[in-house]
Amino acid sequence: MIDRRIVRATVLGFALGSSLMLQGCLAAAVVGGTAAVVGGTAKAAGAVVGAGFDAATTSDEETRARREREQRDYEREQRRCEQRRQQGKSC
Repeated sequence: MIDRRIVRATVLGFALGSSLMLQGCLAAAVVGGTAAVVGGTAKAAGAVVGAGFDAATTSDEETRARREREQRDYEREQRRCEQRRQQGKSC
């Protein structure tokens, strides 16, 4: 019984220590995976936590894509407004 606790504590300590070197979603996946290995019943919970963390964070690429999309939408609206003004209509 004590040996099992030591092994679990060692694995958990190693996983937590190595997760400090990782970033973002990768860290959540490693911690979630470690929880599944160590905890047996935590298998589903670890996957849910990892997926929730991934869904809650955005990468730099996603942020850049969103900003570009918003900029295109704004410019499109400005062009439409200018066309309506040229026709004597309000925006």
